[in-house]
Amino acid sequence: MRKILVAIDDTPCSLNAVEHVSRQLSGVDDVDITLFHVLPYVPAGFWDDGHILTEEERQERKKVVDRWLSNQALKLDPLFQTAIKVLSRGGIPAERITIRSVSDSTDVAGSILEEAGTGGYQTLVMGRCGRSQAERHLIGSVASKVISQGAGIAICIVE
Repeated sequence: MRKILVAIDDTPCSLNAVEHVSRQLSGVDDVDITLFHVLPYVPAGFWDDGHILTEEERQERKKVVDRWLSNQALKLDPLFQTAIKVLSRGGIPAERITIRSVSDSTDVAGSILEEAGTGGYQTLVMGRCGRSQAERHLIGSVASKVISQGAGIAICIVE
């Protein structure tokens, strides 16, 4: 059984990667596909406001963070459902598709590579949005980091 990890987010290039997998693996029986999403760590505005929090402030902060995480999780279901529909239309049975997400990542590329390594996947597929060469060089990209650090696994980057 071949295991394919498809890293997805809410960008059009991510959906392009799902469509690519759907076309390439249509009719292949011995494949399991995992749709994987990394929710970056809680935004910095939730961490600290310059003083040591009282217990009451800490509990209030926890409520705000929990609400933020819950709202982010609500956005994931439509994302996963869209990807599953694309794969199903391509002939990939729903029982061959699983979904996973992590919600405490400070390094999206690192989280994707960790999942790829520990999950026993043979191939990692992900989209890359059309940034200019200068933008990729200056601010980097998740795809570039995955490529540079992803030894030991086949990586397919879809534009």
